[in-house]
Parts: sequence; structure tokens; C-alpha cells
Amino acid sequence: MEDRALIERASYRPEVLKAMGQALDEAWVQIAGNLGNDTIDAEKARLRLARALLSIAHKDGHDVAVPKRAALERMALDYRTLGSC
Repeated sequence: MEDRALIERASYRPEVLKAMGQALDEAWVQIAGNLGNDTIDAEKARLRLARALLSIAHKDGHDVAVPKRAALERMALDYRTLGSC
């Protein structure tokens, strides 16, 4: 999956990458049911989630809950912004 590769290619310590991957997976579980059954749309949304996660990641962070919540909030904000155009 391109989303997982995006995170794995980031320049963070292994434990930070592991936490970001876990945060991605946990956040995805929370929103996947809201996206319908279109595989292409789901892949695009998961990639947006990975990018949102990377945009708020900390080099020294290995917590999962904080980046997961922040990435979900970032995605929600992006959807609201796009929807208001």
C-alpha cells in the first residue's frame, strides 16, 4: 500500500515509524466504515490520512493516541475546507 510506504520512507527513528504505522492503522479503523465501498476512494482517503499523520508527526514521538487523534482532526478539517468551496 502506498500509504504505508509513505510512512516507512519518512526519516524517523524505527520506534517512531512503528508508532506512526500503528496510529495510521488505528485511525483507519475509525473512519473506514464512513467511506463506502469504492476501493479507489478508500485508497485515496488512506493516503490522505497518512499524509495528515506525517504532517503532525514528531521526530521523538512514539505515542500512538496523540498522532492518531491529530491526524483524524486534520483530515476532518481538510474535508470541511474542501466541502465549503
